[in-house]
Amino acid sequence: MENKTNKETISITGMTCAACANRIEKNLNKLDGVNANVNVSTEKATVEYNPETTNIKDITKSIENTGYGVLNEKVELDVIGMTCAACSNRIEKTLNRMDGVQNAMVNLTTEKATVEYNPNAIGVEDLIKKTQSIGYDAQINKGSSEKKSQKEQELKKQLFKLIASAILSAPLLITMFVHLFGLKIPNIFMAPWFQFILATPIQFIIGWQFYKGAYKNLRNGSANMDVLVALGTSAAYFYSVYESIKWLNNLNYMPHLYFETSAVLITLILFGKYLEARAKSQTTNALSKLLNLQAKEARVLKDGKEIMIPLSDVNKGDILIVKPGEKIPVDGKIIKGMTSIDESMLTGESIPVEKTKDDSVIGSTINKNGLITVEATKVGKDTALASIVKVVEEAQGSKAPIQRLADIISGYFVPVVVGIALLTFVIWITLVQPGDFETALVAAISVLVIACPCALGLATPTSIMVGTGKAAESGILFKGGEHIENTHAIDTVVLDKTGTITNGKPEVTNFSGDDLTLQLLASAEKGSEHPLADAIVKYAQGKNLEFLEVDEFQSIPGRGIKAIIDEHVLLVGNRKLMEDNDIVIGKAENELSQQEKDGKTGMLISVDNVIKGTIAVADTVKTSAKEAIQQLHDLNIEVVMLTGDNKITAQAIAEQVGIDTIIAEVLPEEKASKVEELQQQGKKVAMVGDGVNDAPALVKSDIGIAIGTGTEVAIEAADVTILGGDLLLIPKAIKASKLTIRNIRQNLFWAFGYNIAGIPVAALGLLAPWVAGAAMALSSVSVVTNALRLKRMKL
Repeated sequence: MENKTNKETISITGMTCAACANRIEKNLNKLDGVNANVNVSTEKATVEYNPETTNIKDITKSIENTGYGVLNEKVELDVIGMTCAACSNRIEKTLNRMDGVQNAMVNLTTEKATVEYNPNAIGVEDLIKKTQSIGYDAQINKGSSEKKSQKEQELKKQLFKLIASAILSAPLLITMFVHLFGLKIPNIFMAPWFQFILATPIQFIIGWQFYKGAYKNLRNGSANMDVLVALGTSAAYFYSVYESIKWLNNLNYMPHLYFETSAVLITLILFGKYLEARAKSQTTNALSKLLNLQAKEARVLKDGKEIMIPLSDVNKGDILIVKPGEKIPVDGKIIKGMTSIDESMLTGESIPVEKTKDDSVIGSTINKNGLITVEATKVGKDTALASIVKVVEEAQGSKAPIQRLADIISGYFVPVVVGIALLTFVIWITLVQPGDFETALVAAISVLVIACPCALGLATPTSIMVGTGKAAESGILFKGGEHIENTHAIDTVVLDKTGTITNGKPEVTNFSGDDLTLQLLASAEKGSEHPLADAIVKYAQGKNLEFLEVDEFQSIPGRGIKAIIDEHVLLVGNRKLMEDNDIVIGKAENELSQQEKDGKTGMLISVDNVIKGTIAVADTVKTSAKEAIQQLHDLNIEVVMLTGDNKITAQAIAEQVGIDTIIAEVLPEEKASKVEELQQQGKKVAMVGDGVNDAPALVKSDIGIAIGTGTEVAIEAADVTILGGDLLLIPKAIKASKLTIRNIRQNLFWAFGYNIAGIPVAALGLLAPWVAGAAMALSSVSVVTNALRLKRMKL
């Protein structure tokens, strides 16, 4: 029996570069049964773990022991129904056992529960429902006001620090221009004590975050950007303090001060971090847009009355009333009424879809023109929109293989830079300008502050975030960074026919036979969920025929069906089925051949081992199919049609849409092996399908693309999901992948190039420390800004 695996996303605070992420990731992966992926750009860890060996508290403790924080939210709940301490203890224990809950405290006197939880793992509604499940009730404390998001507060905090640092640094910056251009300014600006007073709060109050981060990393045996900043600015600051002490002992001594270097460096780095944080916040716009699509309230029918309740209070099985123009609150099934629904937010299809009783509806889509009564079937995290948001979040938090090189380098980056800085100092003071401590120190400081591991760490994840977000807005869901990378290399796209190239809703176009034959045929097909069977049943219903009871039924894969009805033996299927049963086809062959030439699915009908006629079913081609295939050809991608239909029918469809290569008469279990055959020819294959029988092929292919109108099994097996049935999203997905990977390569080129060029220039003494600091601060901003260009990509 396989071990159960849980998957959680955890927001982490305190990371500054890729070295931080790598350290956390390594420590998490040391835990028993844990597989973790930490993303510095999203500031999140995606953790898969075995709940039998590890829990969420162990994972949180590991992150905190590494020197970082876990971003949790706190909620205060009013608890109803407690009568004694045993009640409060039971609720507290129950909540504390929930995955995602860090700490829960229940106070009997105040009848309140204060719960600290991971918002990426569970929601407030889960806490309330868990409390209700053990016999109590809970609701959000009405007295608590809504708090601004953690990121907004952090951004304001960074801005305040930046402004304070800039104000204190300004006078020191003026002294820098005195050295450079010989400007005359009041003597107080040059006084060591004045510069010390300005520089000290910048160094140890505003810049304390760098010391704190450096200490935590060094304590855990690693190093990050904070170490470089702390070393570089401390060297400049303490050397200046040393020179100031010499001045105090001899007022005629002319001290060589670098207070302005340390202060301006910290200010510039804070400026870069602020710009970076602002830019990074824009990368989450896609998720914000998706979440904003949700309805805020629902009109629920209770005891014959319509009442408005918050969306979080809707439960599975509730009966909802949705009026024209309103958003459908949750996923459900229409139990009364008919309407048309705008599903463009999910499928991209602008034409409203007609819906009537027993049809499914999707939460957050818009009811256009009819009053409908809906039974809620999926609520909260189970809705289609919530699933989409989760897929996008996981994709944005995942790593692409292209990031591995940057991860490896960033792991060694800081120690190597410190080594280069020390070597630079030694070479300058011993060989270049022997005994000149100041020049050697300035060159070493420049090396420390120009190096930027952040740019390397941000190069890939920021592009992945923006690229997957932009794709999601277009109805394309990449399930991970590795999939968006692998998609760009696809050179062959294999398309399933029914439900992918065609609409999957065939209709009977030809029937030759008597009423008894049709009655037997429809009776046999009535219990089948196959789209061809559904077409036949509807055709018989139109003839007002009664259905007979089926005594035996057998589906024969790749052949057809066999049934015994009212003592008649019925066989319906292809030539192979008849040949296997030694039935002579005779004149029916001509009818069948003509139907196949017309692109229809023709079937032979045998009653008691005698051919009684044929029936032909046509499945119309999707309007977007031909254009989509042309666009794939324009991308130099070979398109292959894979179908269980015979070659003649397949050829007719292929000619309509412009497909050159056909693999026909394939049994469901053979689809995966056909994909493998193409791979053995050296091709990178994307399989596009929508049915359960496509799942093995979707898994086997290099990239599995599921049509969103298909089965959940196919969608689960795929790497990419196309919402709706529009085939034009397939070339768009490949284009999105190509543009994203190109953007990542640009980022990596500039990140590597910046460090490769910048460090030697600084070591040669050609850069002043403040110039090096400005370059380092802006390097990360440039990477994030370049990634944001993907928001404007046209698919």
